[in-house]
Amino acid sequence: MNTELLRQLLDDVASGKVRSDHALSQLKDFPFEDVGGFAHVDHHRVLRRGFPETIFCEGKTSTQTIQIAERILEKKVIVLATRIDKDTAEEMVARFDNAEHDEIAHTVTIRPVDYKADPKKGLVLIVSAGTSDIPVAREAAVTAGVMGAHVETIFDVGVAGIHRLLSHTKRLREAEVIVVVAGMEGALASVVGGLVESPVIAVPTSVGYGASFQGLSALLTMLNSCASGVLVVNIDNGYGAGYAAALINQRSSNSHSNGQIGT
Repeated sequence: MNTELLRQLLDDVASGKVRSDHALSQLKDFPFEDVGGFAHVDHHRVLRRGFPETIFCEGKTSTQTIQIAERILEKKVIVLATRIDKDTAEEMVARFDNAEHDEIAHTVTIRPVDYKADPKKGLVLIVSAGTSDIPVAREAAVTAGVMGAHVETIFDVGVAGIHRLLSHTKRLREAEVIVVVAGMEGALASVVGGLVESPVIAVPTSVGYGASFQGLSALLTMLNSCASGVLVVNIDNGYGAGYAAALINQRSSNSHSNGQIGT
């Protein structure tokens, strides 16, 4: 249950349109719900954080994933499932009318039937160093998008051909926040950080040869960046980067619309 629906329910109780026992029945699983003894779904998260609980699908059966999604949808909020395998994704698409499967990002999103999305805000730019980094970049893009950001992507502009990146300098400087996804040595985040004044969220990926140590080399490079304003998330954590980018973008966009920038 999101803030708008909860406020409407309380207003209806106060005005006498809804009986208190009916309202109580709608809130019986608030703030969390025990689902089959294998999950406690945090229905309060959308009020506390502004976005409902995300389903991390690794280690979950398709039945568990679907049951959790059903409980979240009952509260009329959007469902985001990440790291989902193909078979579970196909089951969810068959089960839910509005399910959208992004095969590259390994995500499924489900919007309630009467879901009304607000207009997209700001600009979150997702940049990948190589084509092999795109799955993690897509996870970031899907996450930021469902959280209300206007998302654009620039793929395969790594430092081995830096002229490819520089051709997008104008757009880079227009973004409220940039997510840079890179494996190998992970140098792209520092380069982007030296070109723009917006925050840069760096995502190391496990792409690379042996001495990259499944992304550890890129992680250390990003952590040791000499470019100020570069923040780093965990290896392959496109979801975490997209989530953080959406939060930064939302606050920045709100400040712009309220005339607070530069005051």
